[in-house]
Amino acid sequence: MSLKLYSNAQSRGLVVEWLLIELGAEFEKIELAFHTEMKSESYLKINPFGKVPTLVDGDVVIYEMAAICAYLADKFFDQGLAPALDDPKRGLYFRWLFFAAGPWDAANTDRVFNIEIGDEQKMHIGYGNFQDTYTALIQGLEQAQPYLCGEQFTVADVFVGSMLFWQLKMALIESHPVIEQYIDTVKNRKNLRNPQALFVD
Repeated sequence: MSLKLYSNAQSRGLVVEWLLIELGAEFEKIELAFHTEMKSESYLKINPFGKVPTLVDGDVVIYEMAAICAYLADKFFDQGLAPALDDPKRGLYFRWLFFAAGPWDAANTDRVFNIEIGDEQKMHIGYGNFQDTYTALIQGLEQAQPYLCGEQFTVADVFVGSMLFWQLKMALIESHPVIEQYIDTVKNRKNLRNPQALFVD
């Protein structure tokens, strides 16, 4: 078994665990404690941020969640969780992965720490401010048919769906009918396979 997932049950590592289960991949889960094991000298050699999740596949080490998701989707491409290389939806798929990992995550961090981005500052920030990013999210979800890349459930849905579910659960974002509809679609799809704790209300 070459895949190792460094994680914690109270972390985003649960998303990668769900993905690995969706892919039918065998993996070894290594649970790390916050503040101690994650900051150990041995683990910092693997992930210099001292965070989880981190995926190790032989000599390959990946510690950005969107990168882990994209890597696994391609490694297990036969499982159908990513559009084909010649599929026009491939661009949309990457757009969602990078939107969630970049602008959406950054804008939400601003909001959690009460960082207000003024109108004059917006031009210097790629995502503008939280409201701009939230508007982009809603516009994108309105085009879901029913998933982010059309009829194909992809890794982008695993990443974005889990993030939105958690943010709603923790009251970090405002609810919206489009968000609720999308999350319900992901939660209730046929043959849903996921860690038990992920979609517990």
